[in-house]
Amino acid sequence: MKKLISTILLSGFALANAQVIIGDAIGTAPVKTSVLLEFAVGNKGLILPYVRTLPPPLPITEGTILLDASTPSAARLKFSNGTSWLDLSGLNADISSSLATQPSTAVSETGAKSIIGARSSSADGVLVLESTTKAMVLPTVADVQNIPSPSPGMIVYINKVGAKRLAVYNGNKWSFWKP
Repeated sequence: MKKLISTILLSGFALANAQVIIGDAIGTAPVKTSVLLEFAVGNKGLILPYVRTLPPPLPITEGTILLDASTPSAARLKFSNGTSWLDLSGLNADISSSLATQPSTAVSETGAKSIIGARSSSADGVLVLESTTKAMVLPTVADVQNIPSPSPGMIVYINKVGAKRLAVYNGNKWSFWKP
């Protein structure tokens, strides 16, 4: 009974602060007031959605990130700036074998999505983070070499002295983005 009450209280507290931590109760961000979604420390990443047909950049919401698998032998991670798709990979990857384990036909419900930070959102996506004051903290790793069997579409933040950067994996190669 105590566990049930604790779970209810913690769930209510998390919703009141509109913050979700996945993987543990602590996360990685030292200051939580600006965090909407956060991941635990570990050698795991966030897998972006695979698409077999790349949607046109409009009406795709600016900030959308996905793995373009429209040509399985030339997959690339892409970002929508609201008017076009920008390549984040810099190199094609053959993800044909990975696609074999993914559903080949889409099962969708109009408007079906998970929203964190608001009751509703006009943004179209599987997972929508909606906030004007909070951000997502990506899964943090010391080195991508420590990730066993990375999956195509994986994204992580590398937190290593002299090498702090965003890393995306297209199924063949890690690409790094440094501020």
